[in-house]
Amino acid sequence: MTLATHSPPARPPPRRAKDRDYISYSAIKTYQDCPLKYFFRYIAGLPEETVSASLVFGSAIHRAIEHHFQELLAGNPPPELPALVEQYRAEWQERDPKLVRFGKVDDQQSLDELAQRMLGAFQKSDLSRPKGTILAVEEELRGSVIPGIPDLLGRVDLIIVTTDALVVSDWKTSRARWSRDQAEDSAEQLLLYTELARDFAPGKQLRIEFTVLTKTKEVTVEQHGLGVDPARVDRTKRVIERVWDAIQAQHFYPAPSITGCAGCPFHEPCRNWRG
Repeated sequence: MTLATHSPPARPPPRRAKDRDYISYSAIKTYQDCPLKYFFRYIAGLPEETVSASLVFGSAIHRAIEHHFQELLAGNPPPELPALVEQYRAEWQERDPKLVRFGKVDDQQSLDELAQRMLGAFQKSDLSRPKGTILAVEEELRGSVIPGIPDLLGRVDLIIVTTDALVVSDWKTSRARWSRDQAEDSAEQLLLYTELARDFAPGKQLRIEFTVLTKTKEVTVEQHGLGVDPARVDRTKRVIERVWDAIQAQHFYPAPSITGCAGCPFHEPCRNWRG
């Protein structure tokens, strides 16, 4: 007598919120932080329950600095502080206040005062007047960097060309000053973006820079410059290959952590997830 064998049912194809013929570094990073969060955001397309005030704050500071460099790129004088503060506040006005979640020690007024100090410190720093020629501000880059994987889509804060290098820059806000190790550990995204930015200045040496504004009482504005190591770029590509393979195999599961879960906008669907 032959015993019948039963194969487990094949998994259905993943449901996608919308057609995506590209991958972003933020999506890759989301999967690394929590595969289930990736599923909720990029596959199921669930609406986010809340947004942290610190995230809105960072976006608002970024918007003000972007305005500063857009004016320089257009050949205009640098905008005054009130103009930067106006851009900062405009970002908040575009958010639904009912969805913004403030921390224990933050409120709208305290963050507004902090933003004015940070933007004032930025204006006074030499880094608000970069050496070299500004080629692009908030530039969208797209292209194939890894065979067999969709195009990488990214947005670069600032691209500058100097006499000896093409510099891809990113602006960050932080609760404390960065160490050299923090800059090194955060380099993968910009390293990949240099692969897409080469055509801005063919043949130029490539460099990446992080400019960090601290949310401290005495605001600091510091820059960390790094060279582009081809071996590090290749390693980053290999990591993305592995993550993409896991996404295609539908390996979605929660990755609980104190820091990650505290600010996650998908608390309820995560609690209801049954695998």
